[in-house]
Amino acid sequence: MGGDTCDVMLYVQHLLGIGHVRRAAVLARALQRAGLKVVFVTGGLPIGDLGFSDLPGLPSIEVVQLAPARAQDETFAVLVDADDRPVDEAWMDARRGELLAVYRRCRPRVVMIELYPFGRRKMRFELEPLIAEARGDQPPALIACSLRDIINRPEKADKAVWMLDTFRRGFDLLYVHGDPDFFNLETSFPEAATLAERLHYTGYVTEAGRQLPPPQADDPEAGHGEVIVSVGGGAVGRHLVEAALEAKALSPLADAPWRVLIGPNMPESAFQEVVAAAPAGVKVERARSDFALLLTRARLSISQGGYNTLMEVMAAGLPGIVVPFAGGTETEQTLRAGILAERGYLTVVDEAGLNGASLAAGITRALEAPREQKPKPFAMDGADETARHLIAKLAERDLAAPDGRREREA
Repeated sequence: MGGDTCDVMLYVQHLLGIGHVRRAAVLARALQRAGLKVVFVTGGLPIGDLGFSDLPGLPSIEVVQLAPARAQDETFAVLVDADDRPVDEAWMDARRGELLAVYRRCRPRVVMIELYPFGRRKMRFELEPLIAEARGDQPPALIACSLRDIINRPEKADKAVWMLDTFRRGFDLLYVHGDPDFFNLETSFPEAATLAERLHYTGYVTEAGRQLPPPQADDPEAGHGEVIVSVGGGAVGRHLVEAALEAKALSPLADAPWRVLIGPNMPESAFQEVVAAAPAGVKVERARSDFALLLTRARLSISQGGYNTLMEVMAAGLPGIVVPFAGGTETEQTLRAGILAERGYLTVVDEAGLNGASLAAGITRALEAPREQKPKPFAMDGADETARHLIAKLAERDLAAPDGRREREA
């Protein structure tokens, strides 16, 4: 392809945690390995290293950071900008212009949008114009939704109708990053049955089986025999961290080293308060790029129930305690963790009433649970399968309209 054209424009907007952008980054790396040129467009607060690197003989991943926005709180009712001011029409006009300018420069063969229209409805001010322009292009871009395994189904039926109508009008493909033998999308969103002809289950998006990043140079022995406490981005993890600090002395692992990892979304003042409150034997630090490696060395994981963290715990095969986030209308972490707990893969501690004692009791249960080797309960090659399927769909389209492809690449 010539000029600034690209194969895939991958859009992701994280609003509270960082799981969405981390999962999208794993997808981008798989697309790159498959030889596709990717423009990665992110609209949340910058989170630092996304793990992208130049690979010999393969196109680089271009990262475009739009003017950042986040949710003001866990209700997702209000969007605020990088200065914590509610966004207004002028801000939305400017950001819509940024996004459309990226599309016009790149003219991608595929526009892949993470979550929307099954979430991120507040971003329709820029996504609907993007979809309209991509569909009106000659030839039109293929438009795909990248969706995790579980949808937080809206309480109002009209919103579910809007989701379905918006998808049918604007999207060609629905990539569900899950395994229907473990959790079928229809369980959380029964209406998905009507989308079967555009839906493809990819398996779970992980980098299980791939070479893990090396340990941080200044801490090469990190993780050995440790209890790893992680709260993703950190925006809603303060209560779990405080319970973990209290639980250490009450637990069977009181003498083990503990490491608490907190992402960039916990304000620095709150982070320093946690550092100051940590008892002896607990190291508190910001989230690390070698997190997956630490899990392979650790004695126990304590975390919230985010998609990415659970996949990494499952891949590492260590005992895991999960305290699913259930704020606002969130149900997906509770559903996924509950199934894994029922099948004996991890231990769930309820967020309601969480304290040091309840978490310490959970640690005891996790350590006493049978540890026989079990096969993984689901397919874990979702990133590579997404790339394989997308390349096949592009080939089908090229065969059907070769002249159209030449026009776009001219």
